[in-house]
Amino acid sequence: MSRDQILAALQQNQPELTPLPDTLSFPRDESLDLKEKFITMAEGIGSKVYNIASFDEIAPLIKASFPDAKRILTVVPELVSAEIPAFELHEDPHTYEDVDVAIFKPRIAVAENSALWITEDLMGVRALPFITQHIMMVVDRNTLVPDMHAAYEQIGLADYGFSTFISGPSKTADIEQSLVLGAHGPRSMTIFLYN
Repeated sequence: MSRDQILAALQQNQPELTPLPDTLSFPRDESLDLKEKFITMAEGIGSKVYNIASFDEIAPLIKASFPDAKRILTVVPELVSAEIPAFELHEDPHTYEDVDVAIFKPRIAVAENSALWITEDLMGVRALPFITQHIMMVVDRNTLVPDMHAAYEQIGLADYGFSTFISGPSKTADIEQSLVLGAHGPRSMTIFLYN
């Protein structure tokens, strides 16, 4: 069968077009405690979660968790200090290959799967959340949404170039069905819940 014959056959056998539904609605449990659900899901996939009252609690927790960290960067202005330097933009993303700990503040936190939505303007550079050894997220409880549908309702109205959902440390179980953390990205994820 020639290419033209295949394309003609496909053209003749197209399914009928059907209109999309006007609105999609998904039942939600309004009594769901978003914070507790988020924590349960995050810890279930390997993240550590800390409830904090103020940003002042973060630096000591980082020092205790990663005493040997040589390079720590933050994109969160409230955390910049002598111990936690501010992110500085460099043209070459390879300059970040030795970052031990990188700290970010996502825009949305999804309770159903602990996914954190972060946009490029909050990453510093696109590579940083993926090449750091340990990723930390400072999450405002007011950004919690129940599910991905609610997240996408907000994302659809946002103006951004690049963004991603990040959930837990990098992991794979491809090799002999053995779970390995940090195979393709950060070896750990720590989440600080505040507000």
